[in-house]
Amino acid sequence: MANNLSTGVGMTSQRTRLRMIERLRQQGISDEVVLSVMAELPRHSFVDEALMSRAYDDVSLPLGFGQTISQPYIVAHMTSLLRNGKKLGKVLEIGTGCGYQTAILAKLAKEVYSVERIGPLLEKTRLRLREFRFTNIRLKHADGHLGLPEAAPFDAILMTAAASHVPEELLAQLAPGGRLIMPIGANEQRLHCIDLSSEGPVQTVLEPVKFVPLLPGLG
Repeated sequence: MANNLSTGVGMTSQRTRLRMIERLRQQGISDEVVLSVMAELPRHSFVDEALMSRAYDDVSLPLGFGQTISQPYIVAHMTSLLRNGKKLGKVLEIGTGCGYQTAILAKLAKEVYSVERIGPLLEKTRLRLREFRFTNIRLKHADGHLGLPEAAPFDAILMTAAASHVPEELLAQLAPGGRLIMPIGANEQRLHCIDLSSEGPVQTVLEPVKFVPLLPGLG
C-alpha cells in the first residue's frame, strides 16, 4: 500500500494529477482551495490497481459492490458547492465509498463524519484511510437515509448517492445556515443544493448528474 501513496510514476505521477487540475479549471471549477487539495491527494490510491492508469481521467470508475468513484469534475463541483467559499466545520458525508471524497473533505473541514451502508466496502476503505493518518474522520456502518443523529447538527452534508427526495432526517440534522448537496431522481437525476435559512429550507435545482441509487438498510 505504501507505494500507492507516493507520487508514483507514469499515469499516477504528480504531472498527471496537475493535468487533471488544469482540465478542471477549463471545465469551470474556480475554487482554488478545492483544486489545491485535489492536486495533492493521490486519486490512484483509491481505486483498484487494474484501474490506476485511468484514475485521473474524467470518468467514474467501478469500486465493486455496485458502487463507483465519481468523476473528478463532479467531486470538485460538489465540494466547491458545499464549501461555498467558506471554511467547513463539521461535515456529514452520506456514502463513504472508496474514501476519496471523504479524504478531500478531511483536508477542508474541522470534522468529517461519513456513513456507508455496505460493511465490507467500509472496512476496506477504513484500512485505506488509515494509511493517510487522518485524525478528523469518523466512519460508521449505517443507513444513509437516517444520517447520523448522534453527531448532529452538521454545518454541511454531502450525499454521494441519488435519493428519490430530500430525507427529512437529514434536514433535521442540518445546522441553521447549513448546506446540503445531493443528487435527486431515478432515471433522470439532478444535483440539488438545499440551504437552511431562518425561513426554512431553500432548494436550488442544478445540472443533470448520474449516481448510484441511495438504498435503504445495511449491506
